[in-house]
Amino acid sequence: MKKNKIAKGIAVSGLLLSMVPAGISTAADDAAKTTQGQAPASKNLIVLIGDGMGPAQVAAARYYSKTKLNQEHLNLDSYYVGQATTYADRGEDGGKVVSGVVTDSASAGTAFATGHKTYNAGISVSNEDVSLPYASVIEAAEKSGKATGLVTTARITHATPAVYASHVRSRDNENAIASQYLDSGVDVLFGGGKQFFVTKDEKGKRPDKSLLPDFQAKGYQLVENAEGLQSLTAKNSKALGLFGSSHVAYTPDRDASTPSLAAMTGKALEILSADEKGFAIMIEGGRIDHASHANDFPSTVQEVMDFDAAVKVAMDFAKKDGNTSVVITADHETGGLSLSRDNLYELNIDLWDKQKKSSEALIPQLTKATTIEEIKQIVADNTWITDLTDEEAQFILKGDGSSYKQEGAYNNVIAKRLLVGWSGHGHSAVDVGVWAYGPIAEQVKGQIDNTQIAKASASVIGVDLAAAAAELQAKYLYPKFKITREGAVLYPAKALGEKLGAAVVWDEASRSVKLTKGSQSMTVSVETNKVHLNGQDAAYAANVDNGSLYLPLEAFKSLTGTSMTWDSLSERLVLK
Repeated sequence: MKKNKIAKGIAVSGLLLSMVPAGISTAADDAAKTTQGQAPASKNLIVLIGDGMGPAQVAAARYYSKTKLNQEHLNLDSYYVGQATTYADRGEDGGKVVSGVVTDSASAGTAFATGHKTYNAGISVSNEDVSLPYASVIEAAEKSGKATGLVTTARITHATPAVYASHVRSRDNENAIASQYLDSGVDVLFGGGKQFFVTKDEKGKRPDKSLLPDFQAKGYQLVENAEGLQSLTAKNSKALGLFGSSHVAYTPDRDASTPSLAAMTGKALEILSADEKGFAIMIEGGRIDHASHANDFPSTVQEVMDFDAAVKVAMDFAKKDGNTSVVITADHETGGLSLSRDNLYELNIDLWDKQKKSSEALIPQLTKATTIEEIKQIVADNTWITDLTDEEAQFILKGDGSSYKQEGAYNNVIAKRLLVGWSGHGHSAVDVGVWAYGPIAEQVKGQIDNTQIAKASASVIGVDLAAAAAELQAKYLYPKFKITREGAVLYPAKALGEKLGAAVVWDEASRSVKLTKGSQSMTVSVETNKVHLNGQDAAYAANVDNGSLYLPLEAFKSLTGTSMTWDSLSERLVLK
């Protein structure tokens, strides 16, 4: 199947006086290490992630399964081995904390894909002003010659799948993530997000070209519905399934044309298991998180059930195969779900399946409604509620005061009727469950950090995260940058200079910054923005913005002799 796979900017004020050059990170220091010299314990690896699936979401699905389906346990229950912490690296932007104990999917995903913590929004890059890329277990498996796959009910370019096969400073750069997939070598990509397989011009506005013909030219079979998915066979060694412009529809909103996560999982395993060297795959129940963000409790339960059905498919395969490790966890909990409220010692489980469509499907109607009578009709048509009060209807009409507006208020009313509660629309910092099967189970049991998922994943199939990271770090750097009004791209002098091995010193007497590497010397006046290279006027100027010094790429190339180009789509420096 596979063949030949191969510190902040310088401040002009008092910060300049205390500037200390940062140490240069290396792959040997930063890359995760795997056990060397041992035969792999498993040929194949399956990682399943329930995005936003905290303990309460799991418990709710279990209550639903027991009450409505007469099944005492979820498919994942018997594989429980422990729990994982989820905290992110701390990060600040303009003095505001944007990343801390409460993680987002990008930071958590980076942890369980690469074995490293990072800041919220970072996709498998380090938490620095000039970030290094971290290799994931999927990338390491790809490098070792294994088949690889990513499957999700979210956009395939969303944070959780992205951390396994792309590297960007911001998870919002989904066009770049799609573009990087093209060169990733990942064999199976199933999910939503077709809209992001169109690249943009340098200013990020005009659609430039579709990536789909490029994927097809590389041998990917493109499918866009359930029928197309089922038509794939093991002979289709590369497949790209895009089942929605954005996310795959919620379980309650799907029709026969939209595949379930279980169906995507089964087909992906069929294709990947044909590889004699084995495979590694990540499968995500991505919309558990979205339903929980919206506080749509009935849809949350259905999305966990959809995920649990995929768990069964994976476990059935692993047991039959006999040479597969499976690990299941979540990146974080979403919504602060509580299975009780208002001091009532009961849950209205009998009402949990009485909502016809997700709250997302009602947004157009809720937004257009102008009277409480319209709101009452919308609620009655989609739920069991025929006695909505004027007060409740007015609350829905006005919105809940969050970005979810009428949808959030609608779900607030539904939650109260169902006797469940939500603390908000964001993530929480609770530990999440870990379930496992096969040799990997011993490495992830008990109380662990989420980074252990990556380390165990790499170890159990015998792939080298350190080597894969070193290869990436020899090719790319991910600096913070700014774009001037004239469209010039500039980079932080201190951070990038030091990352490239230059010494950076502030001279208070001359109000200048001196950068040196070997025989090359550059002096920058922060008063005039003039740059001198080896005593001669340079053809380019510096820029001081909010107390930080920036230089153009030509300055760093002249100083360090490093050949670099700027990849504007992925917002990274390509080292040559």
